[in-house]
Amino acid sequence: MNYKLFVYVFNIMLCLYALSSIHFEKMIKKEKVVETRILVIILGLILAYLLTNFIFDFLEFSKII
Repeated sequence: MNYKLFVYVFNIMLCLYALSSIHFEKMIKKEKVVETRILVIILGLILAYLLTNFIFDFLEFSKII
């Protein structure tokens, strides 16, 4: 079960790195810097969760075939 934790942590770092290429500051008001950073962190966590579940579901499904 520990390997799943490592995959989660890796995917969180990967998703936050990928989201850093998007300029959210252009879409959100200038006074809302903290809220924008919180939004990026939440989106990174959501994407990492979905990616990790996809990876483990894909590996489980490939064992069935």
